[in-house]
Amino acid sequence: MTKYLVFGHKNPDTDTIASAIAMSYFLEKQGEEAEPVALGEVNDETAFALNYFNVSAPRVVTTVANEVSNVALVDHNESVQSVEDLSEVTVDYVVDHHRISGFETAQPLYYRAEPIGCTATILFKMFVEHSYDIPKAIAGLMLSAIISDTLLFKSPTTTNQDENVAIELSKIADVNLEVYGMDLLKSGTDLSSKSETELLNSDAKNFDMDGKKVRIGQVNVVDFEDILARKSALLDQMATEFMAAGDLELSVLIITDILESNSIGLVVGNDFAAVEKAFKVPVVEQQLELPGVVSRKKQVVPQLTESYTV
Repeated sequence: MTKYLVFGHKNPDTDTIASAIAMSYFLEKQGEEAEPVALGEVNDETAFALNYFNVSAPRVVTTVANEVSNVALVDHNESVQSVEDLSEVTVDYVVDHHRISGFETAQPLYYRAEPIGCTATILFKMFVEHSYDIPKAIAGLMLSAIISDTLLFKSPTTTNQDENVAIELSKIADVNLEVYGMDLLKSGTDLSSKSETELLNSDAKNFDMDGKKVRIGQVNVVDFEDILARKSALLDQMATEFMAAGDLELSVLIITDILESNSIGLVVGNDFAAVEKAFKVPVVEQQLELPGVVSRKKQVVPQLTESYTV
């Protein structure tokens, strides 16, 4: 029997971890051997969800070809966001809700991507389609993923499907959706104990934009005051990491106030013209205002991509 390692993107968030666990269970229900793994340590929000539902965090791996020949991807498809030796294994499954970029295989595969708020929402539909019951703990993690990715339905990526699935999962998980949702989101906003490096890399992804490598990180806060007090240190660390990377064109940190649904951006790079063109606001002292912006996937990546290609 083929064993699958199931994993999401580097610098895993709650959807990445929850969906890897849920997809592994789904594959096992189909008679496969599967293990969820992670491409990095879990963040505080994800740890809160795992602890709440008494589920162990998946083990962290840096390579997979030394263990298996076949894998399943969740919550991503871009190789730049995946495990380093992805080209050395066969991808048999992808379940995702992001853009498709630079992805190809030598053989047919199960590929399911939908323009909705969360990978866990797609997985819920897969469970229903196959009449598979979802265990309480896994339902709780899937619910956590939807809450996280949609910012409790405030993100423009949210669809009616996400909200309806979250309601159903909250029943299975036996939690109050609003109360648990706010507790979950707030669990990831205490940044006082985090170093600048941890803040920059806790939820960061690399993107290829017309041949330019752009790094976009995001952190959630309940107000901007504390994080802006660390602006100089954050920019210094961003510059250090930018120079060390060598091939980066731009590094952006999106700081999102989850209560007010606004963001600000910190920027380091070779040229800020693409940023100003994308968001139609000036970059002042390496900072820009992003009112109403909460979603990297829908309100940052497409705009920046277009500014590089048009």
